[in-house]
Amino acid sequence: MYDTTDPRAALSPTAPRTAVAPDAPIAAPSYTEFEEPPQIEDAVSGRTWIVRGQNFVLTRSPLDPGRVLEREEQEHEYVVLLTADDARITVTAGGTTREVAGKALIVVPPGHSRVVATTSTEVIRLFDHRTADLAALASNAGEYAQPHTRVAPLVPWPAPAGGERLRVYHPDEVPAEPGRFGRIYRTRSFMVNFLDPSDGPRPGNKLSPHHHDDFQQCSLAVEGRFEHHIRTPWTTDMAQWRPDEHRVVGSPSVAIIPPPTVHTTRACDEGSNRLIDIFSPPRADFSAREGWVLNASDYPGPEEVTAS
Repeated sequence: MYDTTDPRAALSPTAPRTAVAPDAPIAAPSYTEFEEPPQIEDAVSGRTWIVRGQNFVLTRSPLDPGRVLEREEQEHEYVVLLTADDARITVTAGGTTREVAGKALIVVPPGHSRVVATTSTEVIRLFDHRTADLAALASNAGEYAQPHTRVAPLVPWPAPAGGERLRVYHPDEVPAEPGRFGRIYRTRSFMVNFLDPSDGPRPGNKLSPHHHDDFQQCSLAVEGRFEHHIRTPWTTDMAQWRPDEHRVVGSPSVAIIPPPTVHTTRACDEGSNRLIDIFSPPRADFSAREGWVLNASDYPGPEEVTAS
């Protein structure tokens, strides 16, 4: 259910990718506000918090200048997010070194990689669940000891055009456009949407309660405060019923919203409020909208490979 001014009102419905029993358990929403001790703390990289979903792992590392995040033998590409204008890092991977400043999405190819902070910089990394060493360290790893049956498994999308290499995208260099929803990028395993910032609280009569049949939504709050409103549908098993949730979180924080809960999020602060939405695998419905995925030429969809 979208307001008529919401670009998502024009989305075409998509069929669920996974059939589930009517009494299949619906997972509870989860929230991480990074108040507990970090999962990694050492002299080289400093502190790193780790949280996971069904198909992904998210790490948060507030780096002092000179701190290093290194992956020795990374089997699959991963994503680095810089969420602040004053972020500064140097990334080395795939035989290439890039200095990156400001808000950015960086795709790091498989193999050895180094991320070095040149100023105090918060670094978010996204790995798919196949990065088992980090998945095992997640603060909520126990919640995924068994797969969540309502979440469709990750099937990586086709290899990028021109092969796997270091790629850097700057969302702030792309002007807002009427009818387009945020600034969306995709990789083989992820879709990341830098949502347009909200200046002040979101009007209470312009919310967007909706659900996803079979994929999780990860909402990363990077500025301001948000209230996540989440309703768990009733199944045939009364023991699974839950009261509605209205959870207020600050920044940084992560909310993992399971299918098929009905959800909407309201910005609360008087100043700037910014969210980044993360999905794994990429969303077919967003991908089908012409011009929504800003790096579609780099990362083709499955249908494009089939057609060729």
